[in-house]
Amino acid sequence: MAKKAKNFKKSKTGVYVSLASTAFGALSVAKQAKMARQDNDLLRLADAAVSAAAIVTGLAILYRELKRLGDDDVLLG
Repeated sequence: MAKKAKNFKKSKTGVYVSLASTAFGALSVAKQAKMARQDNDLLRLADAAVSAAAIVTGLAILYRELKRLGDDDVLLG
């Protein structure tokens, strides 16, 4: 059972779950940025910008992993 769970991250399903959870985190960052702009809080706005950059980078890495796993898949190119 533990081996199945360990290999889940390297499966297509695991990558899709990671993509979805990372994209869901973008909602929180957008809310944080909106509140920071309303309050004119530059420090929280900078934090939101750094978090957004981390999310974009994470999504790019997960997309690359998905493409690597799906080299034989016609739909992924």
